[in-house]
Amino acid sequence: MVRVALIAESFLPHMNGVTHSLLRVIDHLSARGDDVLVLAPRAAELPSEHAGYNIEGLPAFALPRYPNVRIATVTVGRVVRLLRGFQPDVVHLASPFVLGLQAMLAAEQLGIPTVAIYQTDVPAYASRYGFPLAEPLLWQQVQRIHQRATLNLAPSSYALSQLHDHQIDRLRKWTRGVDTARFTPEKRDEAWRARIAPHGERIVGYVGRLAAEKQVEDLRVIATLPDVRLVIVGDGPLRARLEQLMPTAHFTGFLGGDELARAIASFDVFVHPGELETFCQTIQEAMASGVPVIATGRGGPLDLVDSSRTGWLYTPGNLHEMRMRVADLVGDDAKRAAFALAARETVRDRSWTAVCDALLAHYADAIRLNRLRPAAGWPVGPRASVTASRG
Repeated sequence: MVRVALIAESFLPHMNGVTHSLLRVIDHLSARGDDVLVLAPRAAELPSEHAGYNIEGLPAFALPRYPNVRIATVTVGRVVRLLRGFQPDVVHLASPFVLGLQAMLAAEQLGIPTVAIYQTDVPAYASRYGFPLAEPLLWQQVQRIHQRATLNLAPSSYALSQLHDHQIDRLRKWTRGVDTARFTPEKRDEAWRARIAPHGERIVGYVGRLAAEKQVEDLRVIATLPDVRLVIVGDGPLRARLEQLMPTAHFTGFLGGDELARAIASFDVFVHPGELETFCQTIQEAMASGVPVIATGRGGPLDLVDSSRTGWLYTPGNLHEMRMRVADLVGDDAKRAAFALAARETVRDRSWTAVCDALLAHYADAIRLNRLRPAAGWPVGPRASVTASRG
């Protein structure tokens, strides 16, 4: 049995990639009978428990214009007291930035190993939101956290390279699972398709937040393709603007559970234009649903899409190429079917059980590494062991 303190920069009820992964981890630890404490920024809708585990809501404020983004204002001393009371074997830092740093410092004081999960490219978000000068400052914050962590996990080869290039050590690759029982070609719904595309158009779909970092506006070049119905699943601050930009597209709003699975399985092609993805879980869900994927050739999709076999990767920023790749697949039934079959086969064995078992092995590795930690902390700078540490 292992005792794990999970530190979440965001958590329920706000669903995103970080929350989704944490819920899967919690369910896995619960099934094993492990002990878990969750620390997360306090919100009115934050539950007090999940899967029988206590959720400690910490003082926080919402960012202006983004009420779902809450910044914890807790002191290191408060986190020290909470961790001391729980006595975890390991502290799991989920996409750490503000609360994660406080928990990192608290764990250091108590001598508890930390596993930091790099999942969100916060520095690049600054440039996308019009603050390019903030990017190097935000990378300093990322370095401050991850250079101190006992072990750092990243979901893709691209994300590992980012951390390595910023002088961050003790790296491992930890990917994500996909629920192939929920996301399956069997959920394809012809009645749903007939309602969305009553004239028999091919359905090209996107799933994700409608926010600047996702570059959803790039899909405008697809909306004008003949015999194509663009479907955009999700919600966010840019929805009204995007609806004006792409008046012929169908916006479903947020979908979850079986509704989401049905929508994805009913697509003919899945497109994701975002260049800032460290992984991109919705690509895996589309592939599990037997839907070929077209994505930008940057970030997490590089590991997920086998170009010319399960979909196409296009040159970042080249919207003409993206449009041509979509036209290629919607116009070729045989190729699309072959890509769809290969996509499903590629993710068939990527279960969350296997992924969470790998995480437990990383926890054990961090506990071992913590015994080797120098009294002055981990050294920062050139290292000879990084390549070997990327198992």
